[in-house]
Amino acid sequence: MIWARMLAYITGTVDQELLLRNEYLAAENRILRPQIQGRLLLSDAEKATLAEIAYGQKNRTGWKGEACSLD
Repeated sequence: MIWARMLAYITGTVDQELLLRNEYLAAENRILRPQIQGRLLLSDAEKATLAEIAYGQKNRTGWKGEACSLD
């Protein structure tokens, strides 16, 4: 079952890459958050992009929480 071993290796590599990306984004958010004064003003396109991502995450995880307003 060499294919199973290869699949496990590839999956582990992808998981590690995603963890590193998440760690980077979390650090970036911690650094940038104190620099923001007041609310961010988002365009309609930016709101739509965030809503699409949130909707996709909700469907993948089965999240049953309340929808949030992006206004």
